[in-house]
Amino acid sequence: MRSVTLKLPSLPRLPRLTWVALGVAGFAIAVAAFLLWHLRREALDIQARELGLLSLALTDDLERGLRGAEAGLHAISEELREHSATLMGPEAAAALQTRAHLMPLVQTLWLVDRNGHELSASDTTPAPDRSSFQPVLDRLPERALAVSRPFVEPGSKQPLVALAYRFSNSQGSAEGWILAALPAPALLGAFSAAAPASDARMAVFRDDGVRLAGSIVANPRLDEATVAQRLAVMRGMEVRKFHDGSERLVSFHALQRYGLSVVLTRDLQAVLAPWQQAAGLAAAGTVILLAILVMAVHLVQRANVRRVEAQRALHAQRARASKLESLGTLAGGVAHDFNNLLASIIGFGELAQDSAPPGSDQARQLDKVMRAALRGKALSERILAFSRGGARTSTVFELEPVVNEVLALLRGSLRPGIVLERTLEASGGRVRGDPTQAFEAIMNLCTNAMQAMPEGGTVSVQLTRVRVETTRVLSHSRLGPGSYLALSVADEGRGISPAVMERLFEPFFTTREAHSGTGLGLAVVHGVVAEFGGAIDVQSKSGHGARFTIYFPESTEAQGAPAPAPALAPRGAGQSLLVVDDEPALVALAEEMLEGLGYEAIGFSDSVEALHAVRAQPERFAAVITDEVMPRLNGTQFTEQLRTVAPSVPVLLVSGYGGALLAARAAAVGVTRVLAKPLQRADLAHALADLLR
Repeated sequence: MRSVTLKLPSLPRLPRLTWVALGVAGFAIAVAAFLLWHLRREALDIQARELGLLSLALTDDLERGLRGAEAGLHAISEELREHSATLMGPEAAAALQTRAHLMPLVQTLWLVDRNGHELSASDTTPAPDRSSFQPVLDRLPERALAVSRPFVEPGSKQPLVALAYRFSNSQGSAEGWILAALPAPALLGAFSAAAPASDARMAVFRDDGVRLAGSIVANPRLDEATVAQRLAVMRGMEVRKFHDGSERLVSFHALQRYGLSVVLTRDLQAVLAPWQQAAGLAAAGTVILLAILVMAVHLVQRANVRRVEAQRALHAQRARASKLESLGTLAGGVAHDFNNLLASIIGFGELAQDSAPPGSDQARQLDKVMRAALRGKALSERILAFSRGGARTSTVFELEPVVNEVLALLRGSLRPGIVLERTLEASGGRVRGDPTQAFEAIMNLCTNAMQAMPEGGTVSVQLTRVRVETTRVLSHSRLGPGSYLALSVADEGRGISPAVMERLFEPFFTTREAHSGTGLGLAVVHGVVAEFGGAIDVQSKSGHGARFTIYFPESTEAQGAPAPAPALAPRGAGQSLLVVDDEPALVALAEEMLEGLGYEAIGFSDSVEALHAVRAQPERFAAVITDEVMPRLNGTQFTEQLRTVAPSVPVLLVSGYGGALLAARAAAVGVTRVLAKPLQRADLAHALADLLR
């Protein structure tokens, strides 16, 4: 029997910051709870002390009153013992009335015999039933008091409580009890004036559970025996729940001599009202702090996510830039060698065309060779544009007219279903670079957008001014602070997948069918943008189209004058020209071509030997034509040393690879002009005419 192990899905791990926040929140809640508990305990302790002190004071006041009444009753008992007072008749009633007036708490006095018959009284109020007293009167010891249940005076309906004290004469012929009626509210003393709050309550109970006075009402479902039992276990200060559902703070003091208990209570909610307000504020403050903490954690986590995403984007952008730079270096090197081959083909082809009879098969064949060579030259120029190695002119021009020129050309060749929209809002915006390169880059983007929508759609072209304050990380480059002209081209095609996005600007990479493109369009765009010192950003989702945005640094320089139309180049007048190239075939080609243009050409395939020739005859050469990439001394190094011998000789530097960096390096050493390989005879003739003018 095979055992099966179930693998439960693991729970997502919380970030460390979340655990820290939970710990801080838990600690804050624990501290707040402890402080609130401590404040509650302090509030209860303070109220308990205040209630206890008041209860003790009221108990002492009641005890003093009862002792005074007891002393008065004892005095009456002593008078009866000595026969100084009569038991019956008007004389006895008057004596009791006088005594009642002298005793502060006593309202009525009675003399009752052992059988409960009234002997005399200070007024007409009927005496209470002797069975209502506690302890029982028959067992009341000498010099002790018994307390009755509350009873009501018939006339005023005022609740009264009676005290009983035993008396007897010296002969023992007369025995009974002296009864003294007290107003029941008098047992509460000064409570009404000394009550700490309106919720305070006071009551006086007998030990058997009978309530003598006060506003505290026991549960009516409890009998007096149960109340007495609860009073017996009550000690000091405690919190009790009453029959109405309220919780009250209870203070208890017992008068054991008289079998009474004094109970003071306060409503627990009223006692804790200040604490509850403080607790509410503390809870609100804690909730606010927790909300702030949660928000802070959320914001920090979002910032961390954005930081991680930015780091990933930067890493991807650096990887893409490094990859494209490596490809550009490789492409530039290949293009340089390719240009050397094309230079020989184009140069000797032009010489061969001169000697071919017009209309002959040889002339037609040479024309085909030249057309193929010129297509190769155009392809090489596109590769060099990607590698930023071409020798290009640089001028200041307005970008919006170039965009308009591209759009006007495209409108004449739109496929059915393609709509071209434009929003150009950068009138007068100028950039520095080669207008032809800008035209080619914009044309490639628009053509690429239209080809991304084989079933039709809208191509949106937008040109705006953008001010960048801080460095931005784009999809394929970084955009530094400054002012830019932002050109965006958006389509409604199927979008770009992440795999294609990684190789988007690689030369010769294409997703189209065979023979439908060279794969150099976007590579040229990338090279042109880099040549302008700008940046490029691509935003796309599969199925939602793509938006290409290129940023051209805006120039504040004045716009350059348009280049004059090329005129027929004049022939040379036999001037001696020095030609330096490490390819002997190209040296031979240059010599033959220059002689055909009316110059005397002296060629060298070694730059050091050429430098020795100049040093030997510094006045012989009217100009120098040199290649850049050569062993021993390259073209710029050769020019730098040449200037020490012939500082005023014009130098024409020819290279198939270099770009803006080569132009800057050449200008620093004194190169007069830079031309790109492969050269056609007309280009060389115009350049020499300008140098020797």
